[in-house]
Amino acid sequence: MDHRFTITVIQSSLLAIAEEMFAVLKRTAMSPIIYEVLDAGVAITDADGRLACSGAGIPSFVGVLDKTVKALIDNTELSSIHPGDVFCTNDPYQGGVTHSSDVILMVPVFAQNKLIAWTSNIAHWSDIGGATPGSLPTDAKDIFCEGLRIPMIKIIQAGNEIESVFSIIQTNSRLPDMILGDLWAGIAAARRGAIRVSELVNRYGVDIFQTAMEDSFYIEESRVKNALSKLENDTYQLESILDDGSIHLISVTIRDEMLLVDLTKAPDQHDGPYNTSRDSAMIACQMLLKVISTPKSPANDGSFRALKVLTRKGSCYDPIAPAAQGYYFEVRMSLFDMLLQCLSEGMPNLFPAGHFASICGTVISGIHPDHGRRFTMVEPQMGGWGASLGQDGVDAMFSLTHGDTYRCPAEISEARYGIDVDRVALNSSPGGDGQWRGGRGLEISYRMRGTGQLSVGYSRSVVPPWGLAGGGSGSVNFVELHKVSGDTIRYSSKSGILLDKGDIIRIRTGSGGGWGSKKLRHQSAIDSDLKDGINVSNEVL
Repeated sequence: MDHRFTITVIQSSLLAIAEEMFAVLKRTAMSPIIYEVLDAGVAITDADGRLACSGAGIPSFVGVLDKTVKALIDNTELSSIHPGDVFCTNDPYQGGVTHSSDVILMVPVFAQNKLIAWTSNIAHWSDIGGATPGSLPTDAKDIFCEGLRIPMIKIIQAGNEIESVFSIIQTNSRLPDMILGDLWAGIAAARRGAIRVSELVNRYGVDIFQTAMEDSFYIEESRVKNALSKLENDTYQLESILDDGSIHLISVTIRDEMLLVDLTKAPDQHDGPYNTSRDSAMIACQMLLKVISTPKSPANDGSFRALKVLTRKGSCYDPIAPAAQGYYFEVRMSLFDMLLQCLSEGMPNLFPAGHFASICGTVISGIHPDHGRRFTMVEPQMGGWGASLGQDGVDAMFSLTHGDTYRCPAEISEARYGIDVDRVALNSSPGGDGQWRGGRGLEISYRMRGTGQLSVGYSRSVVPPWGLAGGGSGSVNFVELHKVSGDTIRYSSKSGILLDKGDIIRIRTGSGGGWGSKKLRHQSAIDSDLKDGINVSNEVL
């Protein structure tokens, strides 16, 4: 009997289940960083932790959850996993992949007394403890400064809460009610996914369910290898200097339907929080493979079988515990940007120029002036994307690894955080000139209604985004603090900055790099208008 139709229905159903899980998470979470910004992701894996499908606000979260489930399986006796269990971790050294602020929840799915799948999610919690509000101290010397570490543990056993674990998590946060709400939102999302997967298996049977997942892996692997086979076999190398003066040497090889990324010459691990785990660095490479092979198809385990990544233990891409990893996102963002630049050197017509390449994580905390409750705003920022052949860069978008997310509306920020949002406008700073110009960043101003603290960790604040094919560099990211005293202080990486009532935090994110010589820009405009049938005069230009 031909089960092709049924297999397709199951595969589509899994995608729908992932979307429902994501909807549950964002509609029940307490923190705006989850329900407005969508700093979260969900996934379904098979019993062995192989990614079947995912749904994410953060593109780079696609490759996190399968790695975490595999770490759980490797470190847990199968006999101790039961229906109704919920597992949790946030430790990048024990399967957490990212940093302490990203908490992962996992639920096993059983059918006919057999473990057949896992449902899981990851979300950024606004405060998990640590040296500063928001749990992102820029001066952290080890991971212990960055808040509570949750090892790979069971927090619900056979449907019953382990109350002591819940109590420990709440006690270690400055926002205990928010944390408890976000925790239950994650549990609800994973449980909803488990229910839906069980219904799917009961409807069609275990065997064909497993066949459908294997089939999706095979199809996607074939698509990836077919796409790689159409690219020229070659090795591309890049030497890049980042803001701190560190030199990064990377190489990317495309050969025989495989992608090899060599990061073994990366700098030694940072003595502060600018490190990222090997699994996290792997995700940047997975995103590169997806971009050049199957950018429009859903990701699963087959998407990344053609990838091999080499790292060096003790480097910033494979740190040794207890190195801090709070700003892993800036390290991974910079890595992904460099990987794109590496390939663009040899294929400039296929790639855009560099973008503002930072999450621009901004943490404002304090006591709400209206009701006296503590708040912590954790907000990524938008900036300019790079131009490409035939097209200007996009204005005011999140970074490439943070793309499918949203700015928190000004009304929400003002109500929840007790600050005034004075201005959100395009940044007019020069940069990104070219035949096609880079997209513009933003200028955002927050005015404090009470006292508080500020923490920021911006990249591309010294070295601007790179131009391509003769295009100009973009502009840099930074923060200016305008004190009520009249002083103005510029920051890019600093935590625990004291804020007074009336202080203005002015954020400026960079423009992307330009593509092609700016001398050709007017001719490009003429050609474009002629193509569209527009009468062009010299006066217009």
